[in-house]
Formats: sequence, C-alpha cells, structure tokens
Amino acid sequence: MMQQPYSIGTPGMAWNTQQKKQWFEQQQIKRSYQQEVRNRIESLRHYFDVVQYGVLPYDPQKYPLYLLKSLDWKSNCPTILITGGVHGYETSGVQGALSFAETAAKDYNNQVNFLIAPCLSPWGYETINRWNPDAIDPNRSFYPDSPAPEARLLMEYVQSLAVELTAHFDLHETTDTDNSEFRPALAARDGVELDVWDIPDGFYLVADSNHPQPAFQQAIVEAVEKVTHIAPADEHGKIIGAPLEQKGVIHYAKADLGLCGGFSGAQYVTTTEVYPDSDSATAEICIQAQVAAITGGLDYILK
Repeated sequence: MMQQPYSIGTPGMAWNTQQKKQWFEQQQIKRSYQQEVRNRIESLRHYFDVVQYGVLPYDPQKYPLYLLKSLDWKSNCPTILITGGVHGYETSGVQGALSFAETAAKDYNNQVNFLIAPCLSPWGYETINRWNPDAIDPNRSFYPDSPAPEARLLMEYVQSLAVELTAHFDLHETTDTDNSEFRPALAARDGVELDVWDIPDGFYLVADSNHPQPAFQQAIVEAVEKVTHIAPADEHGKIIGAPLEQKGVIHYAKADLGLCGGFSGAQYVTTTEVYPDSDSATAEICIQAQVAAITGGLDYILK
C-alpha cells in the first residue's frame, strides 16, 4: 500500500521554499507550552536546578528551552539523560518526562545525576507537529552544524558539561497520525514514495544497532509490561519496517540517522515508543509506561 497524494506540492517533486512556507502557514496553535510544560517545570525548582539552555528563534519570548539538572551533582555517580518532546506531537514523551521528574526521580537522587529535557520542540508541542516551522524533523537532525535549533541547542549544552553519560532515555510515541499525516507529508516534502506500514498496537523500544544492550532493553520491556501491552511483530516479523530483534525491540543505526538517541554516546541508550491510539490505552497509561521504562532501565543499571 502506498501513500495518498498530499495537499501540498507535486508528486515526485521535492518542496521548494514557497511550498514549505505554505505548509507552515497551515499550522495552528492547539495547546499551551506555558500551561502544560513550563508551569510544571517551574514547580520543580525546589528539587532540580532549572537550566535555560537556549531559546527557539521562531519566538524567543514564547519558546525558551529548559532542562532539569540534579541539584546535588555528584561527580562519582552515573549521569542519566532523559529527553522528551523531540517530536512535539508525541505527548506522553513530554508528560512522561515531567511525571518522572515529579515522582520517581527522588528515589534515585542519591545514586545518579539527572539531566531531564522534557520538551525539546515546544512549537511542535503547541501545534501537535513532528517538524519544526522550517519543515525539518528535529529527530533526524542530531549531527554537527544541525539546521534544527531543537537538536543543536541541546547537543551544545550537553557537550558543554563535559560529562560521560551512562544512559539516555529518549521518550517517543508512534501514533495513527504517522500514517495519516506525517509520513504522507514527508513523502511530499522530499518528492518520494514511501510505503505505509502498520502502526503497532502497543509499546516497543528502538535500540541502537551499533550498541544494542539487549539485557537492558529486556529489563525495560518487562517493567513496562506491568503497565501496558507490548507490541507484537507484524506478519513479516517487523515493527515499523524493522525486524523484531527480541520481544518489543527493534534496532536503528541512531547516529547514522541523526536521531536524538545517537548523539549522547551513552553506554545504555533506548528510544521508547508508546501507542496512545490503542483501545486499551489512556493518556495516563501512556505516561505511566514512559515512567516505567525509565525506572525499569535505571533499576537494571543500578542493580
């Protein structure tokens, strides 16, 4: 099955500057970064150092970027990076990172240092979008001289700390709109045809094919399975076009693809994928699945 023609552009021809502008002008603000994210970050100042590591140039007053850093930084403890909202439309990635910071993080404060960036793409969060205003996917932009400030500013800040990361949890969702909107838009933007794959019903992980850490991934899947169901492979033994490597786990070459999980160089890296459109999931279940993924991974590392 192939993608249907998109409303912008000519099939087979990549978008020009005017067509990207046309796409941008169709986007609408649908929710509030201030109310749903910044206010919750502000409420955590007693528990974390709230660091503003940059601003997005689209609206500097509206889109400052924040990271939660452990107040009692311990040089002899592992450092854990948690990122959410690289794709702004993936709600439980943002809310899961915040929920972990508000609840479970305190259980690990004496054992690890935390860097928690809950919402890398606040414009994408407000417009419920995968791309930034320039029609760039931040989660394909984690490389030197990145054109996406969402990626570049986080990389610059983390690199400025000169710390070795032990683990990186990058929190995502796979939604039905991946097939109905975002992959058709991608095909139109690049002037290519893309196969439509089945959206997996359930939670799964994307490990780094160059450093998969299967036991770490398994521990996360087992923790999340107590909260929600794990996605099965499709009839071809795949999830979103990639072979199933173990229960609930596929592999991507993260650095090669410019993925957020590929820049950190951490020993343990995983990308969570929650399915919020499942008949057996709720928004709260999706958030709790993200929290369980982090705690399951941390418990494995610290055991």
